[in-house]
Amino acid sequence: MSLFGVSTVPANFAGGERGVRGVEDRTVARQNLDLEPSLSIIIPIYNEEANIVPLMQQLFEVLHRLGASFEVLAIDDGSRDGSFAQLEREAERRPELRVIRFRRNYGQTAAMMAGIDHAAGEVLISLDADLQNDPADIPRLLDALASGYDVVSGWRAERKDARFRRTMMSRVANRLISRISGVSLNDYGCTLKAYRRDVIKGVKLYGEMHRFIPIYASWMGARVTEIPVQHHPRTRGTSKYGLERIAKVVLDMIVVKFLDRHFVKPIYVFGGAGLLSIVMSFIILGSAIWLRFRDGVSLIQTPLPLLSALFFLLGTISVLMGLLAEMMVRTYFESQHRPPYAVRESRNLGA
Repeated sequence: MSLFGVSTVPANFAGGERGVRGVEDRTVARQNLDLEPSLSIIIPIYNEEANIVPLMQQLFEVLHRLGASFEVLAIDDGSRDGSFAQLEREAERRPELRVIRFRRNYGQTAAMMAGIDHAAGEVLISLDADLQNDPADIPRLLDALASGYDVVSGWRAERKDARFRRTMMSRVANRLISRISGVSLNDYGCTLKAYRRDVIKGVKLYGEMHRFIPIYASWMGARVTEIPVQHHPRTRGTSKYGLERIAKVVLDMIVVKFLDRHFVKPIYVFGGAGLLSIVMSFIILGSAIWLRFRDGVSLIQTPLPLLSALFFLLGTISVLMGLLAEMMVRTYFESQHRPPYAVRESRNLGA
């Protein structure tokens, strides 16, 4: 993680009031360096060269008005354009800007994970770099957190994307995810979200799972809410999203649901499927025997005995896989010294 120094641009470079404002901003920046940041902004970036400068200008104007210590974590996800060069120039004049550059493109989820790992603030806010999210909504997210929530998710109620390719398909995916997860949100795909650090500090993300952080947090007992946020049309660069992401999201949602319900006891899934398959094998075999004595159908004239053996074999393998998964889960918890539960708070437990 790179932290660059304060700009040496003369105070009167912008002239008049803007020059005085620049001095004040740099004074606040120096003070922020001496404080543990209370707010961390996480921005995944991939080929957004044209958006870096206006994004940072808008974002830092909002953050300076908040009057709280902050840091901005910009994760360059293997950009192939001049995004990193722009980030370097911005970081030289903005000491609160930390820049992380990946060796190659790993995807938005990996970038979010890097931001969470390196964030020092008590509140984490994720933001897209394409200027479709509006930094001016950050104070509203913080107000919602202050009212008692642990996660505040943005809802692009009036999206400015292609109506069918993005908007309609997104609505279908959001409803499906809400139905499967039991956490009802209108817009899982909105990157603009705010989290209390303690509800996501143990989260590990893979695939396209960054959008499911509110689900993880809710399952851990966090209070989750959603507020409408502004959404602007993209004016620079090109979108990195396609319809193929919907299939990936659905598959990842199945994984998330499995981990929530059965991570601690995988034998219930594998063993349950195995026992069902074994029961089916006996029913099929019984049907073959019944046909043999009732209608005189020879066992070699029907595929039922072979089908019965196949189901029995599949059932046995499923049960054995469940036992293997149980041993892996126990090895995981014991090697990580991690309990299979999470405590919100306690009283009088001592040291």
